Amino acid sequence: MTAGRGALQAVVAAATLVPLSIASISLVRGPAWLGQAAPVATDLDSHFRYLSGIFLALGLGFASCIPAIERKGPRLRLLGGMVIAGGLGRLWSLTQVGAPSTGHLVGLCIELGLVPVVLVWQAVVARTTSSRT
Repeated sequence: MTAGRGALQAVVAAATLVPLSIASISLVRGPAWLGQAAPVATDLDSHFRYLSGIFLALGLGFASCIPAIERKGPRLRLLGGMVIAGGLGRLWSLTQVGAPSTGHLVGLCIELGLVPVVLVWQAVVARTTSSRT
């Protein structure tokens, strides 16, 4: 096992806590926990909780990559691509509507900063691991 592999697993594990915790809160509490005035439109609540369910599944997908992360490149790239696509949507919102709250800006940094780094890092770890066997 390379030091890079263990560090990558730790970073992915820590980063996975974000979608798992935020999605869980969002599913249970709906958009009200973000400070939306009650009552929230029924369709907005429905869509928010639907997307939160997808976000939870995304987090579980990332968690499933942690064991044997050096062999999970295709899955990690698919999940990472989904996160990057969401980040691009968030960036578009920022340019069209304005800056969101700090939490959403942190999300944007994770989506368009950390996730691409993790994808490249995983490819390096996979290549290093395969060259040793």
